Amino acid sequence: MRVALVAGEASGDLLGAGLIRALQAHSDNIEFEGVAGPEMQGAGCRALEQAEVLAVMGLVEPLKLLPRLLRLRRSLVDRWSKNPPDVMVGIDAPDFNLGLEKMLRARGVRTVHYVSPSVWAWRKGRIKKIAAAADKVLCLLPFEKAFYDEHGVDADFVGHPMADNSPSDPDMTAARSELKISGEPVVAVLPGSRHSEVSRLGPVFASASARLAEEYPGISFVAPMATRRIRDEFSGYLEAANIADHFQLIDGKAELVLTSADVVLLASGTASLQAAMLGKPMVAAYRFGKMTYQIAKTLNLVDVPYFSLPNLMTAEAQVPEFLQHEASPEALSAAVSQLLGDDERRAGIVRVFRALRSELARGADERAARAVLEVAGAG
Repeated sequence: MRVALVAGEASGDLLGAGLIRALQAHSDNIEFEGVAGPEMQGAGCRALEQAEVLAVMGLVEPLKLLPRLLRLRRSLVDRWSKNPPDVMVGIDAPDFNLGLEKMLRARGVRTVHYVSPSVWAWRKGRIKKIAAAADKVLCLLPFEKAFYDEHGVDADFVGHPMADNSPSDPDMTAARSELKISGEPVVAVLPGSRHSEVSRLGPVFASASARLAEEYPGISFVAPMATRRIRDEFSGYLEAANIADHFQLIDGKAELVLTSADVVLLASGTASLQAAMLGKPMVAAYRFGKMTYQIAKTLNLVDVPYFSLPNLMTAEAQVPEFLQHEASPEALSAAVSQLLGDDERRAGIVRVFRALRSELARGADERAARAVLEVAGAG
């Protein structure tokens, strides 16, 4: 059996690796190849291209890489049309994968799209493209399946691997000891994993942290850095804000850093869900590129009351959110300070997030593997 996979960026790489291992538990006679990162390659996937080439966001930003992406898509269509896999799994990266899946499906290749695009919130017209592209959609969030059912698209809710892999009772004391944190309170700062995110939010987060240091003289900040480039860039912003001495920058280890924190200040995205799975009160911010934001606003492309995932999955919003110009140092520092000063509110948020974790912890890797085998006709 042959399985083709195409993953975008680090989160997709992790999902792909979990899927590969779960499929291998069903059979040791499966070959894997495609666009893969180090995790998928370590699990046994032959890389035709690196996953990081698909790590682009927005409406305008991907245009710079369009020629390269189109060449890659053509080469994959050619390869998998001439020698079809039993199933092709597109993992996230919808702007690239849905077009690829549609072309392959038209040539008789069975397709699965793993991780629903945020079609229920952003560019809802894509539902027709998804229906044409995928034999099955695998959803990480419970409300997504209902949306697909309404539109007649075959979809399964598999749960979220992040919930499966998060500890039910994170040990804050042990995390602080391992990181050698002595000051209190502790605020984890996650400015993003992409250069575009850090360039927009890094200076704001640094200035917000400086304001908090004035209010809490003993405060400790700890920040997980996705790459050396991100670390160097964020360090520059901290130096400019004269707050570097209060920060401990850690290479990776996001879960450990989050576990150590009383409150988290983060760029909204996958990190917000990870923080929620660890039961962490947080403040979320996001800034789109100016042109992307203007296009989205003018064409009314976004139709959700919140932009952070935890707020979309709980009965009442638990995460203060700040978008575009609202994400100012003054607003962010005030929101973090309010959480730090309200023990009862933080305890309530922890209870809500623990219940959410229980809802999402369903054994996603195994459920996804069974669905892929079913689509491939091997289930």
